[in-house]
Amino acid sequence: EQCQAAETLEGPVLILAGAGSGKTRALTYRIANLIDHGVAPWNILAITFTNKAAKEMKERVSALTGEKGEEVWVSTFHSMCARILRRDIEKLGYKRQFAIYDEDDKMSVIKGLCREKALSEKEFPPKLIRGAISDAKNKMLSPEDWLREEGNSARTRAIFEVYQGYEHTLKANNALDFDDLILKTLELLAENPPVLEYYRDKFRYILVDEYQDTNLAQYELVRLLTGEKHNLCVVGD
Repeated sequence: EQCQAAETLEGPVLILAGAGSGKTRALTYRIANLIDHGVAPWNILAITFTNKAAKEMKERVSALTGEKGEEVWVSTFHSMCARILRRDIEKLGYKRQFAIYDEDDKMSVIKGLCREKALSEKEFPPKLIRGAISDAKNKMLSPEDWLREEGNSARTRAIFEVYQGYEHTLKANNALDFDDLILKTLELLAENPPVLEYYRDKFRYILVDEYQDTNLAQYELVRLLTGEKHNLCVVGD
């Protein structure tokens, strides 16, 4: 089955396997096979979930393919999106030198907004609000969409106002959070057909490791990039 997965190069491929059974190995051999069959390494995108896993996959690909392996894009979702946005985010009204807020930065903004709106931290724990905002973004919900989905109670209205203020603060500071990296890339590709076509042409073969962990925004990004070629290989635990 591993051999079949590594040698099926065209069209969609779904690989299901348990932990420690060689899923990543199948992906790396598939990448090596693609290159052996004449696919340019820069036309291959491999996505995984952690920097450690991406580094390990890059090393394995290079061990199999030599210098050519250096040209393959092996990346996490977030670092891939940051790379795309550094090139074209000006089309969304941001400057290329945007800041990326980490969890502490997010918490600081949320706590400031809670104080500004006189919200009790006991009744509205900032961690809860931070989680609600992140969950909304992973489901691709704007503050207004989130409020419609959650219902307009006094509690949800208060969280909505913090979410709205949070978004305004980030934009004013030319900043994105980790969830925005994917959302803004989706926005960029959806609103700028030439940019989408550039990346669809660049990434002719897409491979995703740990596919069971993808959220809606990540799924939409993969779907958008794959386009009509359908050369998508995903590995799920």
